[in-house]
Amino acid sequence: MKPLVTDELWAMVAPLVPRRRAQPKGGRPWVDDRAALNGILFVLRSGIPWRMLQTKLGYGSGVTCWRRLREWQRQGVWRRLHQLMLERLAATHRIDWTRASLDSRSLAAKKGEPPQVPTPPTKANLAASTTSSSTGKASRSRSR
Repeated sequence: MKPLVTDELWAMVAPLVPRRRAQPKGGRPWVDDRAALNGILFVLRSGIPWRMLQTKLGYGSGVTCWRRLREWQRQGVWRRLHQLMLERLAATHRIDWTRASLDSRSLAAKKGEPPQVPTPPTKANLAASTTSSSTGKASRSRSR
């Protein structure tokens, strides 16, 4: 199977991936970061569940790839990679800015614009039951 991570892509990603700390002896061998990235991309591209990623593909287990994805997310690897790729594409004029869009909600309001008035919350009204009706207040009769 052709790897999803080309040499060119790995050359961009490798410096962003934190070096792993030496682990005490024992446990399973560490799955290579490039192999784990191939597994992550395979799962995300194919849409299979993480646990269905087969180790015979050489990417490590699905759980290992998922953990590496989570770890790299927490360490900012994906954010830095995204920024790097945007910078490289912009430097080679490969971004078509005519097709870009902005979410206006992320922009501050113009000076002098009135602030948005929050919508007041609505209170829940309980609807009458359609399966039973009220029998009124019950009273206890005295037994004789």
